[in-house]
Amino acid sequence: MREPYASMIVKGLKVWEIRKKRTNVRGEIYIISGSYVIGKVELVDVLGPFTVDELSEYEEKHRISYEELKSYARGSKLYAWVLESAKEFKKPLKVSIPKGAQIWVRLGKSDKQI
Repeated sequence: MREPYASMIVKGLKVWEIRKKRTNVRGEIYIISGSYVIGKVELVDVLGPFTVDELSEYEEKHRISYEELKSYARGSKLYAWVLESAKEFKKPLKVSIPKGAQIWVRLGKSDKQI
């Protein structure tokens, strides 16, 4: 996940992650920035679809400007992945990220110290 959004999520400042697709995943997920797990959150719901104009009314939840939303959406509807119980790790943990991983990464045995 790109910065500054990853850090905002684990600090509890960004409680909606905006994506172009829904997900059926629920529960605890780790937030990876670069090759480091920097914290975790609970993915509790997915809202939408939303237009950019509709989402712009909730900037305090997703922390993305109207211009960035519009550029990201490129005319598509967007979804808000609802996040709760953010926890930032005091010491980020190095993980192996497989080539081609886009949204979800399955952590390997060597990553189990998390």
